[in-house]
Amino acid sequence: MDKWIELVKAKMSELKVTQDILADRLGMSQGGVGHWLNKRRQPSIEDMNRVLRALGMDFLEVAIVIREPLVPQDNEISLTQKYNPYFRYPVSDWRAPVEVRDGELPVYGKPRFELTDYHAQGPAFWLVVVGDAMTAPTGISVAEGMMILVDPAIVPEPGKLVIAHWPDSTEAVFRKLIEEGGQRYLVPLNPTYPKALYTEECRIIGVVVQATARF
Repeated sequence: MDKWIELVKAKMSELKVTQDILADRLGMSQGGVGHWLNKRRQPSIEDMNRVLRALGMDFLEVAIVIREPLVPQDNEISLTQKYNPYFRYPVSDWRAPVEVRDGELPVYGKPRFELTDYHAQGPAFWLVVVGDAMTAPTGISVAEGMMILVDPAIVPEPGKLVIAHWPDSTEAVFRKLIEEGGQRYLVPLNPTYPKALYTEECRIIGVVVQATARF
C-alpha cells in the first residue's frame, strides 16, 4: 500500500494532477481519493488499478501476493496472511522487443505476467535469459534461465546492463554497455565471447533493472 501511494503521489506531482483532478477522472469525490492517499481507507485492488490507469500508467498493474510469516511453534495463533502490493509486467519473447510498435510489445500466444515490487518508469517487460554470454566466472553473473526485467525508460549509461538490437538481426541481445577511450562497446560478461563496438546503427531497447532466478 505504501509503495502504491508513493508511486501515485510521484506521478501526480510529475503530471501536476491535483486530488480534485484525479477524483474527477475517477468519477468520485476528492475526499475519497484523499482517504486512500492518506491511508485512512484501504482501496480495493480494482480501485488501485483504476487510479494507475487514470494517471496514464496502463502498463502497470497491482496484484496481491499472500505471504505467511514464520511464527514460534508455541504460538497458538494461526499464521496471518500479509498482503503486499506488487506490479506485474509481461514476459516477452526475444523477438518482440525488436518489433515494438507505439510503445507496445507484440504478443505471441497467450500472454504471461510476472510480479515484482519494481516501479517501472516505462512499459517494462521480462525476458528469460538464453545462453551463457552473460555468465561470468566472478562478480555479477546472469545465468541462462534467469529472468531479467527491462525498463525502456531508463537512460542507458555506461556500466548498465542493456538489451540491444542490430538492424541485421531478428532478435535482441543482452550485454553490458561500457566506455573505453571515448568509444562505447557492448560486452558480454562471459570473457569467451567477443565484445562489439556500439554504433549509431545499434538500438538500445532498454536497461535491465532486475534479475531473478526461479527454483
